Parts: sequence; C-alpha cells; structure tokens
Amino acid sequence: MTGIIKEERIGNQRLILGDCLEVMPGLAAQDAVIGDPPYEVHMHAAKLGVKTRRIRTDGHANPPPLNFADIGAMRRPAARQMVRLSLGWVLVFCTPEGVAPWRDALEGAGARYKRACVWVKPDSAPQFNGQGPAMGAEMFCAAWAGRGHSRWNGGGRRGVFTHPCQPPSRSGLHPTEKPLSLMGELIGLFTDPGATVLDPFMGAGSTLVSCQRLGRAGTGIEIDPDYFEAACRRVDEATRQPDMFVGAPAAKPDQMGMLKGGEET
Repeated sequence: MTGIIKEERIGNQRLILGDCLEVMPGLAAQDAVIGDPPYEVHMHAAKLGVKTRRIRTDGHANPPPLNFADIGAMRRPAARQMVRLSLGWVLVFCTPEGVAPWRDALEGAGARYKRACVWVKPDSAPQFNGQGPAMGAEMFCAAWAGRGHSRWNGGGRRGVFTHPCQPPSRSGLHPTEKPLSLMGELIGLFTDPGATVLDPFMGAGSTLVSCQRLGRAGTGIEIDPDYFEAACRRVDEATRQPDMFVGAPAAKPDQMGMLKGGEET
C-alpha cells in the first residue's frame, strides 16, 4: 500500500503515519468515516496567533499553535475518498463557514448530505478584545454514504451536542483535540458495536481512543510524526483501561412519529 511511512496496531486500532490522500486509496471500506480536517483558511489564519493570546481560561497552558495547512485544495479529493470508503456515515468537523463547502464536496462525491450538527462548547474562551461575540460552538456535517435509508442510534433527537472543549482528560498535545466525551457519544450514535471506523485526520487520537473503549475497530491516519506518536501512546493507555467508558451507550428511543413514518431528508 502506498503512502504508509509507519504503522502500529494497538488493541483493535490501526494507526498509520502518512498522507491521508496517499493512504486512503489503498484502504478497504469502513462502516463509518469520522474526520476533523484542518480549518477553513480564515479561521486557520486567526489561530496562527495563538502564542500571543490567552486561549484556555482554566489556568492550563494554551494548546500548541497550528503547524499544518488549511483545508483549501485538499477538501474535494479528501471528500471523494471519505465517501468512497464509507458504508454508512461520513462526519466531518468544520467551522460554521465550512458547512456549505463541505456539503458541496460531500454531495459532489456521491453522499447524501443530511444535517449540519452543532458541538456547543460551554467553556470556550471569551472574545478577549470585547469587539464581538466569541466562538462558542463548532459544527460537523453528517452525510450518508451507505445504501438505502440512513440509520443511526439516536432516534429523533436533535443534532446538538454539548461537551466542554477543555475537560480534565484533554491531553493538550494537539491544537484542535476533540474531547473523548464528544467522540464517545458520536461513535455510539453513528456506529454499532463491532463497527469499523476510519479517521483520516487522526491528530492525537481521540477517535481511536474512543473506538478502543467502545468496542469499535478504528483506523487512523496522521501525517505529523509527533501527533502520530502521541496517538499511539493514548491508544495504548486506553487498551490498559478496558473498564473505563467515555460515552453513555446510545439508546434507541421509542419516539412515536419520529422512528415510524418520519420524514427521510
């Protein structure tokens, strides 16, 4: 398989060091694809000044500055591979301004765009200069790449997810690290036990840590060697703590009018 610089298998997880655009064409289909790609260019530029601004409000050190390019030119080729590989859901994190470009890219790749969901961050940093409202949420696009009707374990619940962005469990090893509680909830809702999950933008490994703890087999791809090693350490720790649970099991609620005869959009 081309593009793989290094590979580790830890627990039920496969961690690959390499460029996802080079690695993904050689992978087999997965039950779901969940990715946190780089920011849109405007937000990416704003984040480059992180060293000089106070980001965390809990006394801990700021996250490291961004050291990767914006999503720009790689969005459409990445979307094509993500849709090609998914047998079910494709979830892509983005800024609010990134929803429309990602919707267009996913639909252009053949997926059925379903919804823009919201991750509410109750502990996000304020706007320190006071010149406007602070960013208090992040989005993710949910698109269906499988056959037939889309299906998940959330019944008719809303696509709003509230999780602190700076929980005590945050490793602080990656500037856009996703909380384990959030990833655990999403994996429980959008996949079933035993499912295979691909994260093409693995970062410090929150998706694979959650997969390991929730009985999913994950494959993660990361281009940065330091983040790759950090992900390996975190997944290894997760294999040593099998009794810990990062997200409540996703119930399948019986909501009349939502599960039966509901709209398919």
